[in-house]
Amino acid sequence: MLYLKSIGTPLVMALALLSLAGCDQAEKSAQQMLDQAAQSAKQAIEDTNQAAQQALSEALGIEGRKPEAPEPKSETQDI
Repeated sequence: MLYLKSIGTPLVMALALLSLAGCDQAEKSAQQMLDQAAQSAKQAIEDTNQAAQQALSEALGIEGRKPEAPEPKSETQDI
């Protein structure tokens, strides 16, 4: 019985260290997944921005004319 107690403590410590190492690996994997998701989101935003710029260019015409400035608002208020 004494023999089992003397092996039990180092065994528990070894299992705790292994579980901590497993948690560290899981954390690294989760961080990699988050980084990949962030990169994918960034690429999607860039693609959307590029498509919007192209659509705007096409809407303005081939020459790339800018829309006329809106008329300035008067400072009086209609009732």
